[in-house]
Amino acid sequence: MARREIRVKKKKQNSLAIILVTMVVLIMMIVVMANNKSLKEKLAVYQEREQILNEQIEAEKERAQEIEEFEKYTKTKKYIEDVAREKLGLVYEDEIIIQTEDD
Repeated sequence: MARREIRVKKKKQNSLAIILVTMVVLIMMIVVMANNKSLKEKLAVYQEREQILNEQIEAEKERAQEIEEFEKYTKTKKYIEDVAREKLGLVYEDEIIIQTEDD
């Protein structure tokens, strides 16, 4: 009888241990799944942010190109003539200016 009772106790202990281990594993799976979802959301946010930053980089590259072109233009004779005409009102000696009447 004593051996039988010992076997029953060990069986109960083994069953309890299996149940506890199973519960711990399930809890860990739930935590991992929740963290996985959180990480996926963060990844989506970071990918969107990366796309926005890449667009800004492209825009700045284009702007830098425009500035370079303007810098080259400012070193030309045409630019100097344009500025002299528009800002200083200068003209060539043999040039005739025709003004229209504004109503």
